[in-house]
Amino acid sequence: MASSATPPSLVGQAASFLQLMEHVSRAAPLNRPTLVIGERGTGKELVAARLHYLSSRWDKPFIKLNCAALSETLLETELFGHEQGAFTGAAKRHVGRFELADGGTLFLDEIATSSASVQEKILRVVEYGEFERVGGTQTVSVDVRVVGATNADLPKMASAGKFRADLLDRLSFDVVTIPPLRARADDIPMLVDHFGIAMARELGRPFFPGFAPKAMSQLLAYPWPGNIRELKNVVERAVYRAQGAERPIDEVVFDPFDSPFRPVAMPGDRRAGPAPAEEAEAEATPATPTAPGPATAAPSGPCNFLEQVADFEKALLRAALERNQFHQKRAAADLGLNYHQFRGYLRKYELLDRRSAAE
Repeated sequence: MASSATPPSLVGQAASFLQLMEHVSRAAPLNRPTLVIGERGTGKELVAARLHYLSSRWDKPFIKLNCAALSETLLETELFGHEQGAFTGAAKRHVGRFELADGGTLFLDEIATSSASVQEKILRVVEYGEFERVGGTQTVSVDVRVVGATNADLPKMASAGKFRADLLDRLSFDVVTIPPLRARADDIPMLVDHFGIAMARELGRPFFPGFAPKAMSQLLAYPWPGNIRELKNVVERAVYRAQGAERPIDEVVFDPFDSPFRPVAMPGDRRAGPAPAEEAEAEATPATPTAPGPATAAPSGPCNFLEQVADFEKALLRAALERNQFHQKRAAADLGLNYHQFRGYLRKYELLDRRSAAE
């Protein structure tokens, strides 16, 4: 099927991003295999699409397949197709992705996860443009540009025998490496506006009010392990949760699972405990003494259970803050909590004050 789509939108103006765009523009017209390397959430599929739509194949199919989503057998039939009766349940001929992409581009995401036998067949298509469907003997010829993507270290995998070195040689005519978001922090405000405006429009709001200075500082300081995909989620979440559609957004939630009520493993809960062998070993190993904390003596008479628990938790929080000179991240680590969990407890007990430093 032909496509009249334009190159996908990639937003940024940082020097590393502009270098990436220049590299893609130079590589796109070449009828050669290309690898796109980048961390999760950096936009590898968008870069692959841009390589296609800026090439002479722009009006031909752009076919995508995630190699990690299928077992070896299913991946083989999805890539190369199969003949009727090739295996139980094969009631009719199935056309694979290589045939569907004939004349265009085939994007193989997570290509590092494919098996050695599948890699061997991919190599033959890349080298000669030929393959046989599963269960067939007829040679099928195609004209396909292969663009592979991964976040793995393929040269290291090839050295260790975990990826075919000859396939790597063929695929790496050129390698486009996408910088992580932390290497292009100057683009964060622009990306925030891009995602915020789109979310406000989706919600039917008249405009996107932007983020308050404190919230924007948090966005700029965050390391973004999930890169642009994570930034998009955080911005969209903040926009939809904002109470006033006209005031700048002042609250950002980085971890949607963060809650003082998040379930934790309780003593005696075997679902979260060690395996029987590990349990026996643990029983034979003397417990390591822990540092003393706030007094935990049980009251001698009737009491309010919830108040006692709350007092104990507040005492732990205050003691951790004092030990760490009111540095919240260090205090959180002291208690085995992450920063956002710790902040949730401080808000719960109204213990936030100006002495507590976030950093």
